[in-house]
Amino acid sequence: METFENKNIFPKGERASSTYFSGGTAWAHILKANTDQLNCQIANVVFEAGCRNNWHSHGGGQILIVTSGTGYYQEQGKPIQILNPGDVINVLPGIVHWHGAGPDGEFIHIAINPNTQNGIVEWMEPVTNEEYNNL
Repeated sequence: METFENKNIFPKGERASSTYFSGGTAWAHILKANTDQLNCQIANVVFEAGCRNNWHSHGGGQILIVTSGTGYYQEQGKPIQILNPGDVINVLPGIVHWHGAGPDGEFIHIAINPNTQNGIVEWMEPVTNEEYNNL
């Protein structure tokens, strides 16, 4: 099996708002702004260990492509999934979920938000420590 080097090929980006992230710091670098008729936004997101975003949903859905580290992904009402480099998660429109780094190291993914004409993101409450630790 091929191994992946922990290397971020994109700039770390801007510090993400602590209003929508907890457990640490995250950074986002916009790779493609939602500025044209493609109705798509793409960002590289870096989470430090333990950092995760709030529960949220996307009106147009979301695709996550894991590029480095170990992360967590959870849809409301389902168990947490462990994410590794090369994993791709397809989040259907309106599905409430969260994602972020595992407790032991940095986690990086590319977030693709298609169909932005249906809404980019609807933020909800933070993920509690109990929810985060519920493997």
